[in-house]
Amino acid sequence: MKNVYLFLFFALIISKTSFSQSASVEESTSGVQIGVLGVWFHNETKLSNKIALRSEVGFDGGIWGGSFYPKTGYLFTPSFKVEPRWYYNLNRRVTKGKNIEDNSANFLTLQVNFRPNWFTISNYENVEIVTHASIIPTWGIKRNLGKHFNYETGIGIGYIHYFAKSEGYLEDFGEATANLHLRIGYRF
Repeated sequence: MKNVYLFLFFALIISKTSFSQSASVEESTSGVQIGVLGVWFHNETKLSNKIALRSEVGFDGGIWGGSFYPKTGYLFTPSFKVEPRWYYNLNRRVTKGKNIEDNSANFLTLQVNFRPNWFTISNYENVEIVTHASIIPTWGIKRNLGKHFNYETGIGIGYIHYFAKSEGYLEDFGEATANLHLRIGYRF
């Protein structure tokens, strides 16, 4: 009977220590990322063990063309994003011995993006955008490539609102929008 109590005691201690280990996002991490159409500087700040607040400033890009235009056009416009990210598989990655440095894990987020009509960088003159904001629930992954490099991809569907009245149109309007991104980054 003494052996049974001893076994239960050690089983309780082992289970308590294995379940009490909790992986956590980093206190703060910053870097720069480039994608197919843009460049962004970001910072992630810890809100809880699994949630980080990501703030981002950069340039989102666009491409257009066709028989109406003499050449393919491009533009880059300022972009400001804020998104709380829930890194939901940190503990599983630690249990499997995988790296979680720089918040390397799968995440769910609610991306809020604002693109003002302040200026554009384009190969055409006098190109403007309509100021707009979007809110997009997104699923994604973030992984490390060595000590300082990482990649990130995500997909989501949400809503975009165009502030067209401020640009001289009759009314504002909104529609469904998608977020599909693939980025490579460098962590400072």
